[in-house]
Amino acid sequence: MENKMFCYQCQETAGCSGCTVSGVCGKKPDLAAMQDLLVYVTKGISYVAEKLRGQGVVVDKEVNHLVSVNLFKTITNADFDKQDIIDSIKETIRVKNELLVKLAEIKGKNAADGTDDAPVGTVVNAETVLAGLPDAARFDESEEKFEEIAKTVGVLATENEDIRSLRELITYGLKGLSAYLKHANALLNDNEEIDAFLQRALAATLDDTLSVDDLVALTLETGKFGVAGMELLDTANTTAYGNPEITTVNIGVRNNPGILISGHDLKDLEMLLEQTQGTGVDVYTHSEMLAGHYYPFFKKYENFAGNYGNAWWKQREEFESFNGPILMTTNCIVPPSDTYKDRLWTTGAAGFEGCKHIDGRYGEVKDFSAIIEQAKNCQPPVEIETGEIVGGFAHEQVFALADKVVDAVKSGAITKFVVMAGCDGRAASRNYYTDFAKALPESAVILTAGCAKYKYNKLNLGDINGIPRVLDAGQCNDSYSLALIALKLKEIFELDDINDLPLVFNIAWYEQKAVIVLLALLYLGVKNIHLGPTLPAFLSPNVANVLVENFGIAGIGTVEEDIKLFFGEN
Repeated sequence: MENKMFCYQCQETAGCSGCTVSGVCGKKPDLAAMQDLLVYVTKGISYVAEKLRGQGVVVDKEVNHLVSVNLFKTITNADFDKQDIIDSIKETIRVKNELLVKLAEIKGKNAADGTDDAPVGTVVNAETVLAGLPDAARFDESEEKFEEIAKTVGVLATENEDIRSLRELITYGLKGLSAYLKHANALLNDNEEIDAFLQRALAATLDDTLSVDDLVALTLETGKFGVAGMELLDTANTTAYGNPEITTVNIGVRNNPGILISGHDLKDLEMLLEQTQGTGVDVYTHSEMLAGHYYPFFKKYENFAGNYGNAWWKQREEFESFNGPILMTTNCIVPPSDTYKDRLWTTGAAGFEGCKHIDGRYGEVKDFSAIIEQAKNCQPPVEIETGEIVGGFAHEQVFALADKVVDAVKSGAITKFVVMAGCDGRAASRNYYTDFAKALPESAVILTAGCAKYKYNKLNLGDINGIPRVLDAGQCNDSYSLALIALKLKEIFELDDINDLPLVFNIAWYEQKAVIVLLALLYLGVKNIHLGPTLPAFLSPNVANVLVENFGIAGIGTVEEDIKLFFGEN
């Protein structure tokens, strides 16, 4: 039977092989087709941009932003608005055609001057330039043809299983990187070198001459730029908002109406907090936006109430009980029920058909007045839990505790650090991570970032000599902090290899930001990473074998088996 769609970019893909009828995430076949086409034309514009760079042209940062936002829109659970995806396809074609005209002009001038590869006097025009480009770069069809062509350009268009696997692994890593670039761009931080790589790598996935070895090398290079992208965002966030610090966050509620902000974009959080001052409306964070509480800048806002709820996948019940409007700033949207759909707002790369969207270009102040007015007419949130959670253990805060940490390691009070970063999800198999955290020896400390922490950050695991046993660095991009912490410990203990640290990696993954984090860790030389609850479906047996043989990548077993594996029989 012919597939209605094919997508296997997330951990929950059907049967751990691929969604072929409808996405587990809620993505329908017609939307999946348009997202495939958006990725395709984004590869095309990237190819043209790289050709221009080869001619010495500086590509406008607006083009770079278009490429990164396009990729971000196709991340799992980000943009469910089909018309928005179609509009993005058309805009990409328009901008790409402008770049083609510029490329033809430059090559024509160079040919006339004898500075091009072509013989002196060769006539170079748009037609001759197009003749040497791949189909994705030449794509210029009308919307009426989008559906038909989308069927031919998806994942399965690459027939060789291993080439397909590596192309998708690279593309998914670039999707994760694009998310981090988008957040840095929102704070007016850009890096042309990273953008140029992202577009060069996208273009390379169109090149049928590249071998498996070539693509393996490009995969590791993607990890290198993943580190650079996370560093760019870390610098952007800490320059704007200060370094995260140890913070106690309330998980109860107040009696005022509220707005719940979810996702990852700290600039959106800043603008929302600023505009809600004096309105009587409180602001609560949800899921990965919890990390906003850790930055000193945001503590001046008295109406910054606390964190409401848990990881993204519980949002249907939690958004229902919140009563007020919800602002989704990035991915992790679960298709809303009709009972609160009129209270779900999107902004940035997020979108859902039928929900109100708040626009705003980089550097502009978004207008949140409408969502604030809606909040004023809503009941306060229903309390679903009480208490506090502690976080804010990003690199600078942990460096400040370095002496205490080193003493604890040397004394044997801390015997091992366990990196349990990554993503949470709805599969029952993910309860493994709660049980694993509970089963850890009392001398083990968890280092975490991302929404995976909701599997254990509300457990009472205590502390070791005043050091909490769960050190939460923040969002998924703050896995960069965990890498810096590991490198700092390597330096302090004067080790030659990061893998000689008392450090193990047991990471949960869900979507493409976890992919770029994984590739970044591999680039940094980290080995023996365990991934769960399943290995990615997009890894062909041969590609998976490369990762196993070269980096020791492995899955998870039972809690009992893995505790013995990491800590021995005792």
